[in-house]
Amino acid sequence: MGRIKTKMIKRLTFELIKQSRERFTTTFDENKKVVGDLLGADAGKKTRNSVAGYVTRLMKVVEE
Repeated sequence: MGRIKTKMIKRLTFELIKQSRERFTTTFDENKKVVGDLLGADAGKKTRNSVAGYVTRLMKVVEE
């Protein structure tokens, strides 16, 4: 079983995907850069990585 994402992480992820879906890919490192650009310095490292991981997971599911 995987780790459970909080409501804040899920809400942020869905908002970012809604804004710019075409910028996200299935690789974590690229998504981390995109999330960092979109969230700016407001979000911390842990939040950025959690959102990027969740985006990556959702993009892989969509790809299948």
